[in-house]
Amino acid sequence: MGLRNFKLFRGDSREGTMKDFKVEVDKGMVVLDVIHRIQSEQVGDLAVRWNCKAGKCGSCSVEINGKPKLACMTRMNEYSPKETISVRPIKTFPLIKDLVADVSWNYKQNKNITPFTPDPNKKDNNGNYIMMQEDVDRVQEFRKCIECYLCQNVCHVLRDHDKKNEFVGPRFMIRLASLEMHPLDKADRIENIKNDYGSGMCNITRCCTDVCPEHIQITDNGIIPLKERVADRYYDPIIWLWNKLFGNPK
Repeated sequence: MGLRNFKLFRGDSREGTMKDFKVEVDKGMVVLDVIHRIQSEQVGDLAVRWNCKAGKCGSCSVEINGKPKLACMTRMNEYSPKETISVRPIKTFPLIKDLVADVSWNYKQNKNITPFTPDPNKKDNNGNYIMMQEDVDRVQEFRKCIECYLCQNVCHVLRDHDKKNEFVGPRFMIRLASLEMHPLDKADRIENIKNDYGSGMCNITRCCTDVCPEHIQITDNGIIPLKERVADRYYDPIIWLWNKLFGNPK
């Protein structure tokens, strides 16, 4: 494909800037291949996170020409030969160095969520749990998440308003949805979803759904159903009265 112009962010949390590179690009290359070639031939100390190079580990999340993408799944032939390719680290999380951001905040959020809690009363006479296939399919979609955190990166609540102390972000909304919709789970997380995890902060822009490399319907199948469950419990007068009188079973 010939010689191409690249710009890569170089720096750390103290200072940094975009640096120009010219690099030979071969047919079939993805952006991660080019970054590795620059690392190998021009700047050996370039920091870039990657692992599987197959779009399944979520490690190589960056912003390419302003759009959050996986570097390993972004082909060079998507861009005009004369176009300069600019690569930056994802913006929402603190910078470590060059193209690597510190995403450890996300792992802390996951630890705060009540884990899967199976209900022993839902076993059959042989001690086996029974699930309908449609229930399996419903939660299976959320298990496709590769934790690339591109959805977290584009969420304006986290990115632009820095409300990390009030909202866990779309990745963990679907984590909560996978638990709340699981027919065998007995834990009740609705109060936490409203008060601690910030379901009300999301205003359904669907930007998280748009960037998901696994095409998970984050907004429609995850966040909106959680919002509906919160609304049913706290804002529907009939259900509120029922729960006051008879309790609110999950």
